[in-house]
Amino acid sequence: MKTDSRTERFFRWSAAATVVVLIFTAFVLSSAGASDQNRPRTAQVATPTQTPQTPRSVSTSQSTAKPSPTPVGPLGDAPPPPRLKPTPTPTPPEEIDPESTIKINADLVQLHVRVIDRNNKPINNVPQSDFHVFEDGVPQPIESFTREEVPISYGLAVDTSGSLRTQLQSVIDAGKTIVNANKTGDETFLVRFIGKDNTELVQDFTSKKDLLIDGLDNLYVEGGQTAVIDAVYLAAEHASEAQRGDPTDRRRRALIVISDGEDRASVYTQEQLFNRLREDDVQIFVIGFVNELDKDAGFIRKSPREKAVALINRLASETGGRAFFPNSISELPQIASEIVRDMRTQYVISYNPTNKNPDGTFRAIKVSVDQPNSGERRIALTRPGRMARREAVGGPKPPPVRLPGNSAAGRPTAATPTKKP
Repeated sequence: MKTDSRTERFFRWSAAATVVVLIFTAFVLSSAGASDQNRPRTAQVATPTQTPQTPRSVSTSQSTAKPSPTPVGPLGDAPPPPRLKPTPTPTPPEEIDPESTIKINADLVQLHVRVIDRNNKPINNVPQSDFHVFEDGVPQPIESFTREEVPISYGLAVDTSGSLRTQLQSVIDAGKTIVNANKTGDETFLVRFIGKDNTELVQDFTSKKDLLIDGLDNLYVEGGQTAVIDAVYLAAEHASEAQRGDPTDRRRRALIVISDGEDRASVYTQEQLFNRLREDDVQIFVIGFVNELDKDAGFIRKSPREKAVALINRLASETGGRAFFPNSISELPQIASEIVRDMRTQYVISYNPTNKNPDGTFRAIKVSVDQPNSGERRIALTRPGRMARREAVGGPKPPPVRLPGNSAAGRPTAATPTKKP
């Protein structure tokens, strides 16, 4: 019994010892694991597998909080603006063959029309539908209509003969009033005239007012037999010559003549003058100082005053212009203002004539305007006709008369500009 109990105790102590050893071993292992976990791991993080290091380009992107656009072009240039689609390129105009023929409707007739009331005041609100154009009594189709203000090219032709000696300074002041009213794009030339050999271009076309004022200040009276018809012929030719060859030129052309209207020594006749004027679209405004002319008529002839008045009125009516007959020089400023107003407040009407026959005959023109229900009287004023173009028949064509320069033999001569002596 003792032996068994001794053996039994031995096994019990062995089992207990084994348990203690196992517990101690487990404790040691757990303590080692814990100590490994608490130990700093710098060695393992700092020295991973030895691999070649590349430049850290990523550090640039990490240093900026917001992403930046990719630089375009040199430093400082702004990126191009975003576009949904390219701007459409306009279709280029069709190229014209240099050897091809360009046709322009040269038959279009242009009219400058003034519309006034009973008191000669302009009416500026008439629509196109109220206008009607007739040529030789036949209605004509209106191709274009405008009320817009266009530049004006005009001449001042001043009679400096002895008959205007006492009025010359007032005439010069009236000319300055007209010149000072010029607007951008306007151009003016200045002519003084006496006899057939003394038609002088004082100042050619210019937009510079100071040159024109200087030319007016240098006008002076000179004796001689007045050649009004020759002077108007030359000045109107000069006013219209720049328009030839350019059918698209819409510039308005006019001539302002200041004279007593008594013609004594012209080479051209009245019929030659008015045939010339019918070919040129130049409006003529005349200031006629006729009160000093003799008003006594003969048995079968008109008085000098009656002849002058008739010529002045015809110059205005045949060209769609206007005539003024001042009773005193004090009226000149108002007349000058009215001429400027009339030149600018006009309608421009173009029509395509139905009669295409190039026979060179005169075609009568009439413009009518509908009357409003208000009772206001409308009167349309324009040139009374035109000369149809004539086909060349192969004969010699007379040279044009130009101002300044020498003209054909037997024709009036435009003298070289001179200054006041």
